[in-house]
Amino acid sequence: MSPRSASVNEELRRRSQQRLLQATVDLVDEYGYEATTLASIADRAGAARGLVSYYFPGKRQLLQSAVHRLMHTELAAALAREPVPTGDDAGRELLARAIDAILGLARDRPRLMRTHMAGILQAEGFIQCAEQQRLAELLRETVVAYGSDDPDTDYRLLRALLMGAVVAVLLPGAPMPTARLRAELFHRYGLDWELGDPPPSSDDAPEPPAAGAPRQSPARSASAPQTGQSGSGPAPAPDHDAEAEAEADAETDGSAVSRT
Repeated sequence: MSPRSASVNEELRRRSQQRLLQATVDLVDEYGYEATTLASIADRAGAARGLVSYYFPGKRQLLQSAVHRLMHTELAAALAREPVPTGDDAGRELLARAIDAILGLARDRPRLMRTHMAGILQAEGFIQCAEQQRLAELLRETVVAYGSDDPDTDYRLLRALLMGAVVAVLLPGAPMPTARLRAELFHRYGLDWELGDPPPSSDDAPEPPAAGAPRQSPARSASAPQTGQSGSGPAPAPDHDAEAEAEADAETDGSAVSRT
C-alpha cells in the first residue's frame, strides 16, 4: 500500500480537529466546563486522548477555538442563507443577519457562551487562533458590505458591541432580553426591524425602530448619532423642552444629568 499523500494527511488532521472542537462545545453545553474533561472530549470525538493534547495546549484554549468555530460557522450559514441579499441594501441585511446570529447563540446556548465569555476575562485572555481569525474575517467582510470606510476599526467596534450584548444577555441575576439588545443595535446601525432574523413578537418585546431610523457609519460612536445615509443630511434640531424637563427632574432628585 502506497503512503498517503500530504494533502490526504492534512484533510485527516482537519477532520480530527473538527470532531474535537464539535465534541467540546457539545459536552460543555450539556455538562458544563468543570465536568468536561479532555478524556471525555476525545471519547465523544472518537479520537485518542493524546490527540487532544497534540492539537491544543489545554482545555481553555480548546474551548475558545471550539466556540469561535461554532460562531463563525453559524455566522457563515446566516450570511449565505437564501435568498442571498443583493442590491444597495445588501450590506444592511448582512449586518442584521450577523447581529442576529451572535445574539441567537447567547440566547440558545447560554451555558456554553457564558463559559466562553468567562474564560476570555480570565488570565488566559483572548486567544488568537485560526478559528477566531475566520470569525474576524467574516465580521470584517460584513462591515465592508455595510459600507465602512475604515473596516479594521469598524470590525473591532462591531465585535466589542456584540461581545457587550452577549455579556448583557448572560449576566447572572440581571440579564437583558435579547429583543431589547437587538433593538438597540439595530437602531445604532440604522437597520429596519424586519431585516435579518427578527424574533417572534411578544408582549415584552420592544417597539421596532421607526422606519427611516438614522443610519450610522460603523466607525461613528453611538454617543454621537448622525442622520441621513452615510452621514449626509442635516442634524435634527435639539428638543429644548425635553432637555428642560430632564434638568428639572435631575434637580428634584439631586442628581446630575448625564450627557451621552
